[in-house]
Amino acid sequence: MYRVVKKEPVLSPAERSAPDDLRADARRNRCRILEAAEAVFASKNMAASTEEVAAAAKVGIGTVFRHFPTKNALLEALLIAKLRRLVDEAEALSSSEDPRAALFSFFTHMLEDSSKKKAYAEALAAAGIDVRGATLETKKELGAAIGKLLTSAQRAGTVRKDIGIAELMALMAGASHAAEHATNSREVATRALEIIFDGLRPVGAARPRARGNAGAKVKRA
Repeated sequence: MYRVVKKEPVLSPAERSAPDDLRADARRNRCRILEAAEAVFASKNMAASTEEVAAAAKVGIGTVFRHFPTKNALLEALLIAKLRRLVDEAEALSSSEDPRAALFSFFTHMLEDSSKKKAYAEALAAAGIDVRGATLETKKELGAAIGKLLTSAQRAGTVRKDIGIAELMALMAGASHAAEHATNSREVATRALEIIFDGLRPVGAARPRARGNAGAKVKRA
């Protein structure tokens, strides 16, 4: 006799960050609000109002406030959801057959997305919110996921073994900072990453051929 095993649903980062006691319809509304808020803030910057978010999500302003009592609560949820998406992407790439390309593909995306995360963080910090405390647990998850990518690339002999997570994150932060102050930020960011990636190769290792995007099959937000 066969026993039917119920599969757990695959939840999005926004759904996983929602309180456990939310009803299904409330959880869907929360996700719609977060998706709409991300689009609104991207097009109108952090000055956009919660009323504009409600209109974009096609829900009443009361619904927005039930989930996010303040605009700062909404921004905090957006920042955490973005970090969770990065965790999911790093985890998905950890099984790649090309660990080096997976690591570099991940950091390319992370750098491209850094300006949005910074905007949320700066808006929260300006409002007196403890951003570090609010994101601490999610950043720990992200660090662990990145650690897997780095270890895999080092074991494959494609990334030097004297580099740790702290050094790698410092390099990425430097590349992101450089891109922010460049005239053509995307071009500078791409070039900065190429230089960093070259420096991460083991001494004497040949430059790898371009093999396409290791993260192409990973759905990105």
